[in-house]
Amino acid sequence: MGIGVRAAPFTYVAHALAVAAAAMVLLWCIHFRGGLAIEAANKNLIFNVHPVLMLIGYIILGSEAIMVYKVLPAWNHDTTKLDPSNSPRNCTCACLHSWLGIGTICLYGIQWIFGFVAFFYPRASPSLRKGALPWHILFGLFVYILALATAELGFLEKLTFLQSSGLDKYGAEAFLVNFTALVVVLFGASVVVAAVSPARPEEPRGYAPISVN
Repeated sequence: MGIGVRAAPFTYVAHALAVAAAAMVLLWCIHFRGGLAIEAANKNLIFNVHPVLMLIGYIILGSEAIMVYKVLPAWNHDTTKLDPSNSPRNCTCACLHSWLGIGTICLYGIQWIFGFVAFFYPRASPSLRKGALPWHILFGLFVYILALATAELGFLEKLTFLQSSGLDKYGAEAFLVNFTALVVVLFGASVVVAAVSPARPEEPRGYAPISVN
């Protein structure tokens, strides 16, 4: 799977956008939302951990797992995880953000199991791995894009909730959240383009066994 351009420039852009997105979400949650806490009487501080961990722990680290083949083409693959909030003031399982989030986690688990059986299990045949690779890539990118969509809905949902509670829609915090969401979209697009581009123009397509010598 490739589009005829090298992956390296897109990985550089993606890493820069990842740093920007992480810094912006930390600025939002720490400066504007009051900080982070695992345990606190103020449940909003606990909820603030959710967007930070989801963006950095799931999307950014998951993106690194996707791009590692382009930065270090001889390496093989793995990813990360998340932790949802269940505060009664926030949407739990009654909204599209939560439904997509649960679906993303389930599909990610299926993708991980499929990848383990096809590529890590030593008795899997080379023909099975060769046939499974395009589907593994395609399904993985689908799950990744679904995670990005879930994150965007999360930003929108939280901002809508804050604005209904009196937050100025043209204030600094609202602009920060919107720009963070925009950076995440650009970051995700860079990762997807890098994933479907060869690390080198002459790079062969498809599965090839890795020498253990």
